[in-house]
Amino acid sequence: MGSLRPYQLKGLSWLSFLDRFGLGTCLADDMGLGKTIQFLAMLLHERDALAELARTGATDNGTGIPGPTLLIVPMSVVGNWLREAGRFAPQLRVMVHHGLERAKGETLLNKAIANDLVITTYALAYRDREHLEPIPWRRIALDEAQNIKNPQAKQTQAIRSLDAPRRVALTGTPIENRLSELWSIMDFLNPGLLGTLHEFRTRFAVPIERYRDSLKAKRLRAIVQPFVLRRLKTDPAVIADLPEKVETKDFCYLTPEQASLYEATVKTMLATAESSEGIQRRGVILAGLVKLKQICNHPHLFLKGKSVEEPVADALIAPSRSGKCSRLVEMLDEVVSSGGQALVFTQFRQMGILLANMLRHELDRDVLLLHGGTTAAQRDQIVASFQKGDAKHPILVLSLKAGGVGLNLTAANHVFHFDRWWNPAVESQATDRAYRIGQTRTVQVHKFVVAGTLEERIDQMIEQKQDLAANVIGSGETWLTELSLNQLRDVLTLRADAVEQDEFEPNARGGSGLPAGSGMSAADLSAAAAELAVEAAGVGDEEGLA
Repeated sequence: MGSLRPYQLKGLSWLSFLDRFGLGTCLADDMGLGKTIQFLAMLLHERDALAELARTGATDNGTGIPGPTLLIVPMSVVGNWLREAGRFAPQLRVMVHHGLERAKGETLLNKAIANDLVITTYALAYRDREHLEPIPWRRIALDEAQNIKNPQAKQTQAIRSLDAPRRVALTGTPIENRLSELWSIMDFLNPGLLGTLHEFRTRFAVPIERYRDSLKAKRLRAIVQPFVLRRLKTDPAVIADLPEKVETKDFCYLTPEQASLYEATVKTMLATAESSEGIQRRGVILAGLVKLKQICNHPHLFLKGKSVEEPVADALIAPSRSGKCSRLVEMLDEVVSSGGQALVFTQFRQMGILLANMLRHELDRDVLLLHGGTTAAQRDQIVASFQKGDAKHPILVLSLKAGGVGLNLTAANHVFHFDRWWNPAVESQATDRAYRIGQTRTVQVHKFVVAGTLEERIDQMIEQKQDLAANVIGSGETWLTELSLNQLRDVLTLRADAVEQDEFEPNARGGSGLPAGSGMSAADLSAAAAELAVEAAGVGDEEGLA
């Protein structure tokens, strides 16, 4: 058990007040401010209030026991919810609906009614819809509610079809990309409040996003404000004892091997894009962007990425082949030597595996790894080992999608974004695994950028053109597919300062430019560049993503 902070008490009061009248609420507090605790406190408060009414015979069912609440969460945070409920609300009867042996039909109905809180995942809410629908839920609650941001998705439609008189959404990012996401969450909470999606787009989304209509923005804010509670941890009035967060950009360079791969890939990509149109052109560009990101990370990820999980010779994954990896090893060596702990985020699952292997070898430390293939039990064990802070496991490598939400990793005082996800909200979510309540040390956030490449150019465009970022950054890199060929060439072309000059051999620009012992031949380079054209119709290396 624990006590609530003042702002959490206010959140509890707000949730309980609107919930009592059957109004849907969106608790959109900043990451790390304790949305989980406030929600559990609301369930306990409701339970106690109904019990008191039952003693006077004033409840509608006379039992004093509320019906079950269905909580839908990402798979990665199921264990976290169980731990938090056990710690802060042990009075609640909690069950998890997950796994091959999960209950169905009447068995599930009876088990759900016998519990206060039933936790399941977004995937199962869709897959087991027919078994969940008959249950008389008192409330449907969504954690990381941005998972229903696409109103047309089958998962979203399945969740919206579940019937309950009360609805709650928990999210630190009610609008990640575009206003239609806000509509989707609000229509789940209070159906019809913002009209149909078509009406919303006509009345609000198009005027605000396309024409910057401040009057429409003000009107929309007035409509949704009563149902959305948003507090930021940077506000001293909310939390004054959270330590400082220091964000820096660490500029790295390409090795000659990386530069050769980069230039060959850009050349192939532009030539193919010039002769393509429509969806094929977009596919060429998106596939190329994935390849360029892989090259900026490490040549082995690009050349042999699909076999990273197999035993690999140390020379092939040597940090010296990558400017980013060399810098990461140097910085992590300092972090570990000073008694610190670090989180290393990458958007590629295969890059996470490669980094874990590399860091174990270079630093002679036991490096933890969490990605989309990690089971719930393994995930819980990894988090527990890291949170001990006993110097045995000072480094945790995570794929951004699997480890970017729902985890409490306050033992870390350094966060590394090894490769950039061009949606700032996603990076902030990942950073907030460490920068949250319970953190006692200053958190150093390091964002790696390869100078002179598309990473730096896009980073500059985001910084300099806030309007552009606000409107299109949410679609990932898809906005790049709409650039003209000249604009695309300007973004992607490698600048001369992208490569560490002292590493060039005399024939770096005239010959292959490959350092000795790189593990790659000129034939490998040609084959790798040609691979881009073969995969151009796709959207990238999905298997390699987190």
